Amino acid sequence: MAVFFDPFRELDRVAANLLDTTQGPRLMPIDLYRDGDHYILNADLPGIDPGTVDVDVDGQLLTIRAERTVRGHEGVKWLAQERPSGSFLRQFTLGEGIDGEKISANYDNGVLSVMIPVTERARPRKISVTASGAAKKQESISAE
Repeated sequence: MAVFFDPFRELDRVAANLLDTTQGPRLMPIDLYRDGDHYILNADLPGIDPGTVDVDVDGQLLTIRAERTVRGHEGVKWLAQERPSGSFLRQFTLGEGIDGEKISANYDNGVLSVMIPVTERARPRKISVTASGAAKKQESISAE
């Protein structure tokens, strides 16, 4: 079984430990995958006002913040209130080979999509293999 190192998980774990959890967890579940020359990060933020979503890059740190406020329902008696409100925060460490200047984000139907491009030098490339002079000389000797 192969074990893959996820550079985003460690900082994410540390950030979760530092956040105030007295009001319960404020989840921002994500999917992260690579599609060609981009990483795509999709974060679920249902019911969030797009004006409160903030995506920052500071060096190698990508931060996503959002705010959900409870609509005022004065005089009501809550029977269940499971939808978390307040601040949401996730932070990710970007590895080498990320083009931080070209990161873009889009919020649609409660999903924040962050496109993280890979730099040209970090993209996979094919290396051509050429025969050295010694190998060519060995071929000509054995042909005689």
